[in-house]
Amino acid sequence: MPGQTAEQLMRSRYSAFVVGDADYLLRTWHPDTRPAELGLDPGMQWRRLDIISTSRGGPLDSEGVVTFAAHYRHDGERGVQRETSRFVREDRRWYYLDAVVSG
Repeated sequence: MPGQTAEQLMRSRYSAFVVGDADYLLRTWHPDTRPAELGLDPGMQWRRLDIISTSRGGPLDSEGVVTFAAHYRHDGERGVQRETSRFVREDRRWYYLDAVVSG
């Protein structure tokens, strides 16, 4: 279920990546930037999410930014994806808008 804040939505989307729920990811993606379909790599094992910072994104805000590090294993190798994600709130619902990936 989408959260009341941008960070809560970020956490729920991370959980969807962990279990491979592409439908949820698409439903919580803003229509202006959402792809037509989303293929998830079944070999990707997401291990841990660290929220590094948040800016705005509260229950009364219309936009927010969440910076995080998502730790994973893929083909026996460990890695970290660092990302700054932007979220928007429309009709009292948060949506993932886009991101800048930094590693």
